[in-house]
Amino acid sequence: MKIKKVRDRKQEKEFYQAGRLLFLVFFILASAWKLFGISMKLPPCLFHKWTGFYCPGCGGTRAIRELLQGHVMNSFFYHPVVVYGSVLYIWFMISHTVEYVSKGKFRIGMPYTDKYLYIAAGIILLQWVIKNMVKLIWGVGII
Repeated sequence: MKIKKVRDRKQEKEFYQAGRLLFLVFFILASAWKLFGISMKLPPCLFHKWTGFYCPGCGGTRAIRELLQGHVMNSFFYHPVVVYGSVLYIWFMISHTVEYVSKGKFRIGMPYTDKYLYIAAGIILLQWVIKNMVKLIWGVGII
């Protein structure tokens, strides 16, 4: 017997509010970058510096930068979970915006389930193994 999980609308509303806040922060940072030429330089990855191998997050910043410039394939190459997360974010925000604007008339809000996190974790693990195997076997630094 399979137990069907009931959607937690309160949790989804909190995620939606967090998504709106995330959009606001992104908008402010993007505006500062465009208007004032402000950019943030991140320190090098210590895991990569000490071991010579990539950490599970290596390439994430470059993936975000490429995605913001409209280069989806380059972003996917640097770190595929960035594209995956962006698609989920856009899908979630649009579907819930339609639901909230229509005051529940159109119940199309994307339901949250933990499987999205498990898929993201799998993507991170897979890309980490592939990048390091290519480096170990062929000596080629992918990123």
